[in-house]
Amino acid sequence: MSYKIGLVGKPSVGKSSFFNAATMNDVPEGAYPFTTIDPSIGEAYVRVECAAPEFDESCTPSVGYCDHGMRYVPVKLVDVAGLIPGAHEGKGLGNQFLTDLNEADVLVHVVDFSGETDIEGEATEGHDPREDIDFLENELDMWYLGVLEKGIDRYRSGYHGEDKDIEVDLAEQMSAFKTNKDEIKQIILSLGLELDPDEWDDADKESLAREIRKRTKPIIIAANKMDKPVSQENYEEITADADYEHLTFVPTSAHAEKALKKADEGGVVDYRPGDDDFDIVGDVSDEQEAGLEQIREFVAEFGGTGVQQSLENALFDVMGAIAIFPGSANGKSDSQGVFRDCFILPEGSTTEDFAYHLHSDIGDGLLHGIDCHSKRQIGSDHELAHRDVVEIVSTN
Repeated sequence: MSYKIGLVGKPSVGKSSFFNAATMNDVPEGAYPFTTIDPSIGEAYVRVECAAPEFDESCTPSVGYCDHGMRYVPVKLVDVAGLIPGAHEGKGLGNQFLTDLNEADVLVHVVDFSGETDIEGEATEGHDPREDIDFLENELDMWYLGVLEKGIDRYRSGYHGEDKDIEVDLAEQMSAFKTNKDEIKQIILSLGLELDPDEWDDADKESLAREIRKRTKPIIIAANKMDKPVSQENYEEITADADYEHLTFVPTSAHAEKALKKADEGGVVDYRPGDDDFDIVGDVSDEQEAGLEQIREFVAEFGGTGVQQSLENALFDVMGAIAIFPGSANGKSDSQGVFRDCFILPEGSTTEDFAYHLHSDIGDGLLHGIDCHSKRQIGSDHELAHRDVVEIVSTN
Protein backbone atom coordinates (compact mmCIF):
# COMPACT_ATOMS: atom_id res chain seq x y z
CA MET A 1 0.00 0.00 0.00
CA SER A 2 2.23 2.78 -1.31
CA TYR A 3 -0.35 5.57 -1.22
CA LYS A 4 -1.93 7.13 1.83
CA ILE A 5 -5.22 9.06 1.63
CA GLY A 6 -5.88 11.50 4.46
CA LEU A 7 -9.43 11.97 5.70
CA VAL A 8 -9.98 15.41 7.19
CA GLY A 9 -12.87 17.54 8.38
CA LYS A 10 -14.10 19.51 11.34
CA PRO A 11 -15.70 17.56 14.22
CA SER A 12 -19.10 15.93 13.82
CA VAL A 13 -19.47 16.06 10.04
CA GLY A 14 -19.46 12.27 9.56
CA LYS A 15 -15.72 11.83 9.03
CA SER A 16 -15.48 8.80 11.31
CA SER A 17 -18.61 7.38 9.69
CA PHE A 18 -16.92 7.77 6.29
CA PHE A 19 -13.79 6.05 7.60
CA ASN A 20 -15.79 3.17 9.07
CA ALA A 21 -17.80 2.80 5.87
CA ALA A 22 -14.66 2.74 3.70
CA THR A 23 -12.65 0.35 5.90
CA MET A 24 -15.37 -1.42 7.92
CA ASN A 25 -13.31 -0.62 11.00
CA ASP A 26 -15.01 0.40 14.22
CA VAL A 27 -13.66 3.76 15.34
CA PRO A 28 -15.91 5.80 17.68
CA GLU A 29 -18.61 7.91 16.09
CA GLY A 30 -20.54 10.68 17.77
CA ALA A 31 -22.11 14.09 17.32
CA TYR A 32 -19.64 16.00 19.45
CA PRO A 33 -16.15 17.46 18.96
CA PHE A 34 -13.06 15.27 19.19
CA THR A 35 -14.79 11.92 19.07
CA THR A 36 -11.54 10.98 17.33
CA ILE A 37 -8.37 12.13 19.10
CA ASP A 38 -5.63 9.98 17.59
CA PRO A 39 -5.43 9.22 13.87
CA SER A 40 -7.03 5.94 12.86
CA ILE A 41 -5.37 4.04 10.03
CA GLY A 42 -7.26 1.44 8.04
CA GLU A 43 -7.22 -0.45 4.79
CA ALA A 44 -9.58 0.82 2.11
CA TYR A 45 -9.74 -0.18 -1.54
CA VAL A 46 -9.76 1.45 -4.95
CA ARG A 47 -11.24 -0.32 -7.96
CA VAL A 48 -9.25 -1.24 -11.06
CA GLU A 49 -10.71 -3.24 -13.91
CA CYS A 50 -8.84 -6.54 -13.77
CA ALA A 51 -6.53 -7.34 -16.68
CA ALA A 52 -6.76 -11.12 -16.29
CA PRO A 53 -9.88 -11.62 -18.50
CA GLU A 54 -8.02 -9.94 -21.38
CA PHE A 55 -5.64 -12.92 -21.28
CA ASP A 56 -8.45 -15.47 -20.79
CA GLU A 57 -7.34 -15.98 -17.19
CA SER A 58 -8.80 -15.69 -13.69
CA CYS A 59 -6.64 -13.75 -11.26
CA THR A 60 -5.36 -14.94 -7.89
CA PRO A 61 -4.71 -11.69 -5.93
CA SER A 62 -1.99 -11.73 -3.29
CA VAL A 63 -3.58 -8.68 -1.62
CA GLY A 64 -7.02 -7.20 -1.96
CA TYR A 65 -9.56 -9.18 -3.93
CA CYS A 66 -11.34 -9.44 -7.27
CA ASP A 67 -15.12 -9.48 -7.71
CA HIS A 68 -16.85 -9.87 -11.08
CA GLY A 69 -13.79 -8.64 -12.97
CA MET A 70 -13.17 -5.66 -10.69
CA ARG A 71 -9.93 -5.64 -8.73
CA TYR A 72 -10.08 -4.02 -5.28
CA VAL A 73 -6.56 -2.76 -4.58
CA PRO A 74 -5.67 -1.78 -0.98
CA VAL A 75 -4.65 1.75 0.00
CA LYS A 76 -4.10 3.29 3.42
CA LEU A 77 -6.82 5.58 4.73
CA VAL A 78 -5.99 7.84 7.68
CA ASP A 79 -8.70 9.51 9.75
CA VAL A 80 -6.80 12.64 10.85
CA ALA A 81 -8.06 14.27 14.03
CA GLY A 82 -7.84 17.85 15.24
CA LEU A 83 -9.08 20.24 12.57
CA ILE A 84 -10.35 23.37 14.30
CA PRO A 85 -9.89 27.10 13.62
CA GLY A 86 -6.30 28.08 14.46
CA ALA A 87 -4.87 24.58 13.94
CA HIS A 88 -1.90 26.12 12.09
CA GLU A 89 -1.19 28.16 15.24
CA GLY A 90 -1.17 25.03 17.38
CA LYS A 91 -4.69 25.39 18.77
CA GLY A 92 -6.55 22.24 19.75
CA LEU A 93 -4.63 19.29 18.36
CA GLY A 94 -3.06 21.64 15.82
CA ASN A 95 0.57 20.57 15.80
CA GLN A 96 -0.23 16.87 15.88
CA PHE A 97 -2.96 17.41 13.29
CA LEU A 98 -0.50 18.98 10.86
CA THR A 99 2.10 16.27 11.48
CA ASP A 100 -0.42 13.49 10.83
CA LEU A 101 -1.86 15.35 7.86
CA ASN A 102 1.52 15.67 6.20
CA GLU A 103 1.84 11.89 5.97
CA ALA A 104 -1.00 11.84 3.42
CA ASP A 105 -0.47 12.09 -0.33
CA VAL A 106 -3.94 13.47 -1.03
CA LEU A 107 -6.78 14.71 1.17
CA VAL A 108 -10.47 13.88 1.20
CA HIS A 109 -12.23 16.72 3.03
CA VAL A 110 -15.53 15.49 4.48
CA VAL A 111 -17.98 18.41 4.59
CA ASP A 112 -21.49 18.34 6.07
CA PHE A 113 -23.48 19.78 3.15
CA SER A 114 -26.67 19.84 5.21
CA GLY A 115 -25.30 22.82 7.15
CA GLU A 116 -26.24 21.21 10.46
CA THR A 117 -22.86 21.69 12.15
CA ASP A 118 -21.17 25.04 12.69
CA ILE A 119 -17.48 25.86 12.23
CA GLU A 120 -16.69 24.43 15.68
CA GLY A 121 -18.57 21.20 14.99
CA GLU A 122 -21.56 22.09 17.16
CA ALA A 123 -25.16 21.36 16.09
CA THR A 124 -26.84 24.23 14.26
CA GLU A 125 -29.01 24.99 11.24
CA GLY A 126 -28.35 26.94 8.06
CA HIS A 127 -24.55 26.83 8.22
CA ASP A 128 -22.91 27.55 4.84
CA PRO A 129 -20.64 24.63 3.82
CA ARG A 130 -18.47 27.15 1.95
CA GLU A 131 -17.11 28.26 5.32
CA ASP A 132 -15.84 24.74 6.01
CA ILE A 133 -14.22 24.44 2.58
CA ASP A 134 -12.52 27.83 2.93
CA PHE A 135 -11.54 27.10 6.51
CA LEU A 136 -9.47 23.99 5.67
CA GLU A 137 -7.77 25.60 2.69
CA ASN A 138 -6.94 28.68 4.78
CA GLU A 139 -5.51 26.57 7.63
CA LEU A 140 -3.27 24.71 5.20
CA ASP A 141 -2.26 27.86 3.33
CA MET A 142 -1.26 29.58 6.57
CA TRP A 143 0.71 26.50 7.61
CA TYR A 144 2.57 26.49 4.30
CA LEU A 145 3.13 30.24 4.52
CA GLY A 146 4.80 29.85 7.90
CA VAL A 147 7.20 27.24 6.53
CA LEU A 148 7.78 29.32 3.38
CA GLU A 149 8.78 32.35 5.43
CA LYS A 150 11.28 30.25 7.36
CA GLY A 151 12.77 29.26 3.99
CA ILE A 152 13.04 32.92 3.01
CA ASP A 153 14.81 33.68 6.31
CA ARG A 154 17.15 30.76 5.60
CA TYR A 155 17.93 32.24 2.17
CA ARG A 156 18.62 35.68 3.60
CA SER A 157 20.92 34.24 6.27
CA GLY A 158 23.33 33.13 3.54
CA TYR A 159 23.07 29.49 4.53
CA HIS A 160 24.25 28.35 1.08
CA GLY A 161 26.82 31.11 0.54
CA GLU A 162 26.78 33.87 -2.04
CA ASP A 163 25.80 31.73 -5.05
CA LYS A 164 22.57 30.50 -3.51
CA ASP A 165 19.22 30.21 -5.26
CA ILE A 166 15.95 30.89 -3.46
CA GLU A 167 14.36 27.67 -4.78
CA VAL A 168 17.11 25.61 -3.11
CA ASP A 169 16.46 27.05 0.35
CA LEU A 170 12.69 26.88 -0.05
CA ALA A 171 12.83 23.28 -1.25
CA GLU A 172 14.98 22.23 1.69
CA GLN A 173 12.77 24.04 4.18
CA MET A 174 9.62 22.57 2.60
CA SER A 175 11.02 19.10 1.89
CA ALA A 176 8.47 17.52 4.24
CA PHE A 177 5.83 18.52 1.67
CA LYS A 178 7.51 16.25 -0.92
CA THR A 179 8.53 19.05 -3.24
CA ASN A 180 11.87 19.90 -4.84
CA LYS A 181 13.80 22.90 -6.13
CA ASP A 182 12.71 22.38 -9.74
CA GLU A 183 9.03 22.34 -8.80
CA ILE A 184 9.47 25.37 -6.52
CA LYS A 185 11.21 27.31 -9.29
CA GLN A 186 8.52 26.40 -11.82
CA ILE A 187 5.77 27.56 -9.44
CA ILE A 188 7.53 30.86 -8.71
CA LEU A 189 7.91 31.62 -12.40
CA SER A 190 4.35 30.48 -13.22
CA LEU A 191 3.05 33.13 -10.83
CA GLY A 192 5.07 35.81 -12.64
CA LEU A 193 7.35 36.36 -9.65
CA GLU A 194 11.05 37.16 -9.67
CA LEU A 195 13.50 34.60 -8.25
CA ASP A 196 14.24 37.11 -5.51
CA PRO A 197 12.11 37.14 -2.33
CA ASP A 198 13.06 40.77 -1.69
CA GLU A 199 10.77 41.58 -4.62
CA TRP A 200 7.80 39.75 -3.06
CA ASP A 201 5.11 41.46 -1.00
CA ASP A 202 2.82 39.69 1.48
CA ALA A 203 0.25 38.86 -1.20
CA ASP A 204 2.96 37.29 -3.37
CA LYS A 205 4.10 35.08 -0.50
CA GLU A 206 0.54 34.00 0.24
CA SER A 207 -0.06 33.17 -3.44
CA LEU A 208 3.15 31.16 -3.60
CA ALA A 209 2.36 29.24 -0.42
CA ARG A 210 -1.14 28.50 -1.70
CA GLU A 211 0.09 27.24 -5.07
CA ILE A 212 2.73 25.00 -3.49
CA ARG A 213 0.03 23.61 -1.19
CA LYS A 214 -2.30 22.90 -4.11
CA ARG A 215 0.47 21.03 -5.93
CA THR A 216 1.70 19.00 -2.97
CA LYS A 217 -1.45 18.49 -0.88
CA PRO A 218 -4.38 18.22 -3.32
CA ILE A 219 -7.91 18.09 -1.90
CA ILE A 220 -11.24 16.69 -3.01
CA ILE A 221 -14.52 17.43 -1.25
CA ALA A 222 -16.72 14.57 -0.07
CA ALA A 223 -20.06 16.39 0.10
CA ASN A 224 -21.52 14.29 2.92
CA LYS A 225 -25.14 13.85 4.02
CA MET A 226 -26.29 14.34 0.45
CA ASP A 227 -29.31 12.16 1.12
CA LYS A 228 -30.97 15.29 2.58
CA PRO A 229 -32.80 17.79 0.32
CA VAL A 230 -31.07 20.81 1.91
CA SER A 231 -27.69 19.23 1.15
CA GLN A 232 -28.61 18.87 -2.50
CA GLU A 233 -29.65 22.53 -2.65
CA ASN A 234 -26.32 23.59 -1.13
CA TYR A 235 -24.44 21.30 -3.51
CA GLU A 236 -26.00 22.87 -6.61
CA GLU A 237 -25.19 26.38 -5.40
CA ILE A 238 -21.60 25.67 -4.38
CA THR A 239 -20.58 23.60 -7.41
CA ALA A 240 -21.89 26.40 -9.63
CA ASP A 241 -19.77 28.96 -7.74
CA ALA A 242 -16.69 29.95 -9.78
CA ASP A 243 -14.64 30.33 -6.58
CA TYR A 244 -14.67 26.54 -6.19
CA GLU A 245 -13.86 25.48 -9.75
CA HIS A 246 -10.43 24.30 -8.61
CA LEU A 247 -11.97 21.59 -6.40
CA THR A 248 -13.54 18.22 -7.20
CA PHE A 249 -16.83 17.50 -5.42
CA VAL A 250 -18.28 14.04 -4.85
CA PRO A 251 -21.90 13.67 -3.61
CA THR A 252 -21.61 11.34 -0.62
CA SER A 253 -23.64 9.49 1.97
CA ALA A 254 -21.33 7.65 4.36
CA HIS A 255 -24.42 6.43 6.20
CA ALA A 256 -25.75 4.74 3.04
CA GLU A 257 -22.41 3.04 2.29
CA LYS A 258 -22.10 1.63 5.78
CA ALA A 259 -25.72 0.45 5.77
CA LEU A 260 -25.25 -1.36 2.44
CA LYS A 261 -21.99 -3.01 3.49
CA LYS A 262 -23.54 -4.25 6.74
CA ALA A 263 -26.59 -5.52 4.87
CA ASP A 264 -24.32 -7.28 2.39
CA GLU A 265 -22.35 -8.92 5.20
CA GLY A 266 -25.62 -10.04 6.76
CA GLY A 267 -26.85 -11.60 3.53
CA VAL A 268 -29.67 -9.10 3.19
CA VAL A 269 -28.45 -7.46 -0.01
CA ASP A 270 -25.97 -8.24 -2.76
CA TYR A 271 -23.83 -5.10 -3.02
CA ARG A 272 -20.37 -4.36 -4.37
CA PRO A 273 -18.70 -1.16 -3.10
CA GLY A 274 -19.00 1.61 -5.64
CA ASP A 275 -21.96 0.14 -7.53
CA ASP A 276 -24.97 2.30 -8.32
CA ASP A 277 -27.47 -0.45 -7.52
CA PHE A 278 -27.92 -3.57 -5.38
CA ASP A 279 -30.27 -6.53 -5.03
CA ILE A 280 -32.29 -7.37 -1.95
CA VAL A 281 -31.69 -11.10 -1.47
CA GLY A 282 -32.74 -11.69 2.16
CA ASP A 283 -35.89 -11.39 4.20
CA VAL A 284 -36.58 -7.81 5.31
CA SER A 285 -39.41 -6.08 7.09
CA ASP A 286 -41.51 -3.46 5.35
CA GLU A 287 -39.63 -0.74 7.25
CA GLN A 288 -36.24 -2.14 6.24
CA GLU A 289 -37.32 -2.45 2.63
CA ALA A 290 -38.49 1.16 2.62
CA GLY A 291 -35.11 2.28 4.00
CA LEU A 292 -33.23 0.27 1.40
CA GLU A 293 -35.37 1.68 -1.38
CA GLN A 294 -34.51 5.21 -0.22
CA ILE A 295 -30.84 4.29 -0.44
CA ARG A 296 -31.44 2.77 -3.88
CA GLU A 297 -32.88 6.07 -5.11
CA PHE A 298 -29.83 7.91 -3.79
CA VAL A 299 -27.19 5.62 -5.35
CA ALA A 300 -29.08 5.56 -8.65
CA GLU A 301 -29.22 9.36 -8.79
CA PHE A 302 -25.61 9.99 -7.82
CA GLY A 303 -23.93 6.91 -9.27
CA GLY A 304 -23.10 5.33 -5.90
CA THR A 305 -22.83 6.35 -2.26
CA GLY A 306 -19.78 8.51 -2.98
CA VAL A 307 -17.45 6.81 -0.49
CA GLN A 308 -15.74 4.60 -3.05
CA GLN A 309 -15.90 7.34 -5.66
CA SER A 310 -14.19 9.84 -3.30
CA LEU A 311 -11.19 7.56 -2.79
CA GLU A 312 -10.85 6.80 -6.48
CA ASN A 313 -11.28 10.43 -7.51
CA ALA A 314 -8.58 11.40 -5.04
CA LEU A 315 -6.10 8.81 -6.24
CA PHE A 316 -6.71 8.45 -9.96
CA ASP A 317 -8.21 11.79 -11.01
CA VAL A 318 -6.64 14.33 -8.66
CA MET A 319 -3.30 12.56 -8.09
CA GLY A 320 -3.23 11.06 -11.58
CA ALA A 321 -1.97 7.72 -10.21
CA ILE A 322 -1.96 4.65 -12.46
CA ALA A 323 -2.42 0.94 -11.79
CA ILE A 324 0.13 -1.46 -13.29
CA PHE A 325 -0.02 -5.26 -13.42
CA PRO A 326 3.25 -7.18 -13.48
CA GLY A 327 2.99 -10.15 -15.79
CA SER A 328 4.29 -11.92 -18.82
CA ALA A 329 3.09 -12.21 -22.37
CA ASN A 330 1.12 -15.35 -21.48
CA GLY A 331 -0.54 -13.64 -18.53
CA LYS A 332 1.25 -15.68 -15.87
CA SER A 333 2.65 -13.53 -13.07
CA ASP A 334 4.79 -16.35 -11.69
CA SER A 335 4.58 -19.98 -10.65
CA GLN A 336 2.48 -19.07 -7.61
CA GLY A 337 -0.48 -17.66 -9.49
CA VAL A 338 -1.96 -15.47 -12.17
CA PHE A 339 -2.03 -11.68 -11.97
CA ARG A 340 -1.24 -11.86 -8.27
CA ASP A 341 -0.29 -8.18 -8.00
CA CYS A 342 -1.55 -4.78 -9.00
CA PHE A 343 0.56 -1.78 -8.04
CA ILE A 344 -0.43 1.90 -7.83
CA LEU A 345 2.29 4.16 -9.23
CA PRO A 346 2.63 7.93 -9.72
CA GLU A 347 1.55 9.61 -12.93
CA GLY A 348 4.32 9.57 -15.51
CA SER A 349 6.00 6.42 -14.18
CA THR A 350 8.32 4.66 -16.62
CA THR A 351 9.41 1.07 -17.14
CA GLU A 352 12.47 1.84 -15.03
CA ASP A 353 10.35 3.34 -12.24
CA PHE A 354 8.23 0.19 -12.21
CA ALA A 355 11.31 -2.05 -12.10
CA TYR A 356 12.65 -0.18 -9.07
CA HIS A 357 9.21 -0.27 -7.46
CA LEU A 358 9.34 -4.06 -7.67
CA HIS A 359 12.84 -4.25 -6.17
CA SER A 360 16.03 -2.19 -6.27
CA ASP A 361 18.00 -5.16 -7.61
CA ILE A 362 15.52 -5.60 -10.46
CA GLY A 363 15.87 -1.91 -11.29
CA ASP A 364 19.67 -2.07 -11.17
CA GLY A 365 19.68 -4.96 -13.65
CA LEU A 366 16.91 -3.66 -15.94
CA LEU A 367 17.37 -4.50 -19.62
CA HIS A 368 13.93 -3.57 -20.96
CA GLY A 369 10.25 -4.21 -20.49
CA ILE A 370 7.60 -6.03 -22.50
CA ASP A 371 4.11 -4.68 -23.06
CA CYS A 372 2.15 -7.88 -22.50
CA HIS A 373 -0.86 -6.70 -24.51
CA SER A 374 1.09 -6.00 -27.69
CA LYS A 375 4.02 -8.33 -26.82
CA ARG A 376 6.35 -5.55 -27.90
CA GLN A 377 9.57 -4.55 -26.21
CA ILE A 378 9.51 -1.20 -24.39
CA GLY A 379 12.48 0.86 -23.25
CA SER A 380 13.42 1.88 -19.75
CA ASP A 381 12.15 5.43 -20.33
CA HIS A 382 8.80 4.31 -21.79
CA GLU A 383 5.94 6.05 -19.95
CA LEU A 384 3.38 3.58 -18.65
CA ALA A 385 -0.39 3.96 -18.89
CA HIS A 386 -3.18 3.00 -16.51
CA ARG A 387 -3.81 -0.78 -16.49
CA ASP A 388 -0.70 -1.67 -18.47
CA VAL A 389 0.53 -5.23 -18.02
CA VAL A 390 4.31 -5.20 -18.06
CA GLU A 391 6.97 -7.88 -17.92
CA ILE A 392 10.34 -6.67 -16.63
CA VAL A 393 13.43 -8.27 -18.15
CA SER A 394 16.37 -7.85 -15.77
CA THR A 395 19.79 -9.42 -15.26
CA ASN A 396 18.83 -9.68 -11.57
